[in-house]
Amino acid sequence: MIALILTDVPFEQDIRELFMAFYPGEHYVHEPDNAAGLVFTAEPAFSDAAGRYRMTIRESGKPDQTFSSVRYSDRSASKNALKRALYLALSERNGHGLPWGTLTGIRPTKIALTELSRGASEEEVKELLRSRYFLTGSRNELCVRTAAHEKRALEGLDLQNGWSLYIGIPFCPTTCLYCSFTSYPIGLWKKRVDSYLDALMKELRAVSGWMRGRELQTIYMGGGTPTSIEADQLSRILSTVEEYFDLTHLRELTVEAGRPDSITEAKLLALKKHRVTRISINPQTLKQETLDLIGRFHTVEQFRESFLLARRLGFDNINTDLIVGLPNEDEDDVRHTMEGIRALSPDDVTIHSLALKRAARLNTKKEDYASVRYGNAADMVSLTAEYCEGMGLSPYYLYRQKNMAGNLENVGWCRPGHEGLYNILIMEEKETIVGCGAGTTTRVVYPGEDRYERVENVKDPALYIARLDEMLARKEGLLSPDSAGKRAEIPEET
Repeated sequence: MIALILTDVPFEQDIRELFMAFYPGEHYVHEPDNAAGLVFTAEPAFSDAAGRYRMTIRESGKPDQTFSSVRYSDRSASKNALKRALYLALSERNGHGLPWGTLTGIRPTKIALTELSRGASEEEVKELLRSRYFLTGSRNELCVRTAAHEKRALEGLDLQNGWSLYIGIPFCPTTCLYCSFTSYPIGLWKKRVDSYLDALMKELRAVSGWMRGRELQTIYMGGGTPTSIEADQLSRILSTVEEYFDLTHLRELTVEAGRPDSITEAKLLALKKHRVTRISINPQTLKQETLDLIGRFHTVEQFRESFLLARRLGFDNINTDLIVGLPNEDEDDVRHTMEGIRALSPDDVTIHSLALKRAARLNTKKEDYASVRYGNAADMVSLTAEYCEGMGLSPYYLYRQKNMAGNLENVGWCRPGHEGLYNILIMEEKETIVGCGAGTTTRVVYPGEDRYERVENVKDPALYIARLDEMLARKEGLLSPDSAGKRAEIPEET
């Protein structure tokens, strides 16, 4: 147990996350506790005329370690100075640093992209990341290289008047062992999917009215697994989008086909008919024993067959998602997976480092999986990067999550011209994204103000259906040009 005792220090979350990166899996408390093996205290040093934060690390059997950090009038500068002082102390204490230095947020490339957009050179941005955040070596290079790719990919998009649409289908064939996303087994919802779609269509029609006059640039249908539903149901959603939204400026329409066991020729043909430009077919690994363990009830061969079928049907922008750090996998297993992926030559490969959230069954039922082992995530991630480079792919978006294996990152790699624009836009918070469906989030970006506002839909599909009008009222207040007036009329489905 670790006790974090902060007195008048307004950076509790940042400090906590930095500690968690050095001491993953520990339990934290925020008041004195005799059971704590390590105690960290921070408070303003009021007697110091220069103004500092005084910090102490106390651990049984070791001498106290006291150090300080300058307090600036600028809140961000104070936070970064405090984190640097703490990082140096924890690095010395533990005999190692962290891959991402003091950066604990999920969007490290946002810093680099902001500086590049202001006119800084790549070398200047690398130096800033090194001096301000202690980001060095391969992660510094990866961060700046990815941000430069993002900057090029976003050229030509109207980030002032443009927006993106996310359509949530919260159903999956089964729930994977590592997953904490909002998804419900399609088998339990089979007879009620159309009721869910009725509500979804109503929300889509409302949003089409509120966003009229703005440029819809990307659409992403995710989940869950959208291809869990039937071909005619997929067509119904996409037909509604075509009828009610102006697609003149649309640059990308992505559908996560996701699980190979949910894919059929009829579903792929439905997507093709509605001019879907990009799909994901996600094996996560090509080791059959792992697929069986994590609850993905499809075979490696099913993945290959689905991928090749999509190619034959004319899909020329296919993404595959892989997870590094899955239980009972080592470097040889990852090499085997990457060899199989290279043979298929996808246009976009997303490499995820395993992140175990509290709700994942690998966490909630730890006792059932006590015998599983985990390989060296850093070495395995490096191996995937080598393969992606060898396939002619470049990193184009990047994000991090809490509890990631090795404190690493997720990286999207693609061929030139095959960037998933929606992925960049949501990670870099560059334009408004409206979410429709259960468990989705709408985030309205205010360009030039460096802020956004968000509103969320409930996660449970049954509650989404029952409470749709309540959610539409909240969303209208954020999206409608005349939300101060009476509620806009929602057109009926034809």
